[in-house]
Amino acid sequence: MRIVRTVAVLLFCLTSLAAVAAPPPSAMPAVIPVPAAAQPSAHFDPQAATDAYLALIPPDATARSDAYFEGGYWLLLWDLLYGAAISLLILNLRWSAKMRDFAERITRFRPLQTAIYWIEYLLLIFILGFPLAYYEGYVREHKYGLATQTFGPWMRDQMMELLVNVILGALVTMLLFGVVRKLPRTWWIWGALVTSAFLAFVQVIAPVYIIPLFNKITRLNDPKITEPILRLARANGIPANDVYQMDASRQTTRMSANVSGMGHTMRITLNDNLLRRGSPEEIQAVMGHEMGHYVLNHVYKGLMEFLILIVVWFAALHWSLDRALARWGEKWQIRGVGDTAVLPLVVLVSSIFFFILTPVSNSITRVAEFEADMYGLNASREPDGFAQAAIHLGEYRKMSPGRVEEWILFDHPSGRTRILAAMRWKGENLNLPAAR
Repeated sequence: MRIVRTVAVLLFCLTSLAAVAAPPPSAMPAVIPVPAAAQPSAHFDPQAATDAYLALIPPDATARSDAYFEGGYWLLLWDLLYGAAISLLILNLRWSAKMRDFAERITRFRPLQTAIYWIEYLLLIFILGFPLAYYEGYVREHKYGLATQTFGPWMRDQMMELLVNVILGALVTMLLFGVVRKLPRTWWIWGALVTSAFLAFVQVIAPVYIIPLFNKITRLNDPKITEPILRLARANGIPANDVYQMDASRQTTRMSANVSGMGHTMRITLNDNLLRRGSPEEIQAVMGHEMGHYVLNHVYKGLMEFLILIVVWFAALHWSLDRALARWGEKWQIRGVGDTAVLPLVVLVSSIFFFILTPVSNSITRVAEFEADMYGLNASREPDGFAQAAIHLGEYRKMSPGRVEEWILFDHPSGRTRILAAMRWKGENLNLPAAR
């Protein structure tokens, strides 16, 4: 533990110095005009229009966003290796078995033992993982001009996230270990179903009970903004009577919007960065995209698609845990799959599994995002608004990746792909009054 604390302090100091020494970043253009090549004409060329939009981005802004996004590729690997090192440390030093023993001394009630172990484990992971989390979530975001919080408010959000994970994680681990103990042969099938059901539950409660813990959500009362959005919603069969705004600027400069929740918790939300920086056409385009997710049932389809991945994940866990425990279980003092002390091994196997499946999970999400783009273009009829939004999102996403790079590492279409799709739509619909 002395070594762990020493390393944590050193990394904390180094990342603090990096934050102080970071140069001021360059920015995307605040106002994005429609370039001459993207104006309607008898010889409209979607590719030329796309290139003209991309030419509006200053070279230093392109270099900055490329560096930020490409650095994320390495962080995928470092997250895996750092997390794997923590899991192996906890297993080989038998900390996991000691935490289990401590929980068993407190109570004989198995579900409560699981909850106590989860709290111990999560607190340990939070401490050991803090240096890398601090670099990724605070230092790096400030370095690239994407964060607005000082350390105190940022740390408050981390603690609130920890509390949410304590509560929700305790619930799901109690359920899953209960399934493993009662159904030792088929636990991986039922565990996948329980996990999927729990994800759906979180989707339902998040807009009302989780997101407001981190941001203030208020009704948007500006008719110039709300009326076009609500007209667009009603025209596309979305039962919305209000539009909400979120004070995301307290944390980030990123622009976003969403149609979140299910059933009675469904709501349309824009963040204040989009309201402040986006043009009316851009806001309509973004909302058309988000409404596309709702109308195309992407939440439900996504749950079904990821259910397949979750079943494969649990099958991989079943195979891996049996073999790992047969070889090292006695050394780690883990009694079996139903022993809560197995959790670090579960996390290790799961992180490797999802790292390998990164292209698959990214492709599932990217396809849904492109479908929402096309729906949003047809609903909002704002192709130039889409191009403007793509450029603003390019503050932290690489605009022009290679094809293989985009397929493997992008969970959204690239900025170039999105602008080109919008300009193709514009070229085919120049006779529409709103396709300007």
